[in-house]
Amino acid sequence: MPAEISTSPGRADSPAYAAETHKIGVVTVLYQSAAVLPDFFASLEAQTHTNFVVYCVDNASSDGSADLCAQRGVHYVTIRNERNLGVAEGNNIGIRAAMQAGCDSILLLNNDVVFNPEMFVRLLQGLERHNADMVTPMVYFADPPDMVWCAGGAFNRWTGYKSIHSGGGVRDSGQFKSDRRIEYSPTCCVLVKTEVFRRVGLMDERYFVYWDDADWMWRAKKAGVSLWYVCEATLWHKVGSLTGGKQSDFSIHYGARNMAYFLYKNVNRIAAWIFRVAYGCYYFLNLLVPSRRDVAAKRLRGWREGLQLYRSSVREARKSVVSSW
Repeated sequence: MPAEISTSPGRADSPAYAAETHKIGVVTVLYQSAAVLPDFFASLEAQTHTNFVVYCVDNASSDGSADLCAQRGVHYVTIRNERNLGVAEGNNIGIRAAMQAGCDSILLLNNDVVFNPEMFVRLLQGLERHNADMVTPMVYFADPPDMVWCAGGAFNRWTGYKSIHSGGGVRDSGQFKSDRRIEYSPTCCVLVKTEVFRRVGLMDERYFVYWDDADWMWRAKKAGVSLWYVCEATLWHKVGSLTGGKQSDFSIHYGARNMAYFLYKNVNRIAAWIFRVAYGCYYFLNLLVPSRRDVAAKRLRGWREGLQLYRSSVREARKSVVSSW
């Protein structure tokens, strides 16, 4: 749990702040984020919708990330964890703080991003226009800035429920200029009505990082929560700037581990077994290819750990049921 929560003094409200009625709680998780924070702060402080509070949940960064947030002013609440609790638990800490403060909606937002001054307004308009429970913007790569990273998304049932980013890696030529209902969005940027967390619950902290958003979005989908892509809201993502990219040892391990955990947790046993066999065969075949051997071994270890994680969660659930009798 967080060791310290502090609200920063000093920054004057804009004249429009008191007149805006919809309060957004912006939740962002920090870990060695100092290099990306100046652009993040600039985007936040340029917003035309000013009724928001930023909950900066710092996972024991050693680069002064928390101090940078604490210096920003009245829009910022800094929550300092004594150790790195991961993205899922960090988000949960911020979500709880925003709910306790009476925020009308909660914006889960990466800090390795930049966005235009109208983004909060466009997202709020999308909530109202579509009577949506959640909305997400058009997300571009920061470099090149006209390449789509995610224009909404879905789950691919044929590949083990891996998330699909619509338009990922293609140049924007106007093909995504219409709003639509979707079933998945990464929590890089998603605005959620506060009541949704009461229906769906918080994020599963066992994931630590990766697949935590897929798990939560899948649970939201099953609960009948509506999610819309809003094309007029735009954001640019510095992909991989804080995790080392898709091929880092960290990403390979947690990607395989958490995919296995997701499948055993959320998919029926037969389907989970089929995916276990299919991916296991694929990884074993890759062990025979010298150039792929190292990555395949890491994925196999991650997959085994994910299965152990699931079994541990089942044991914990059973103990909880027994203790409640």
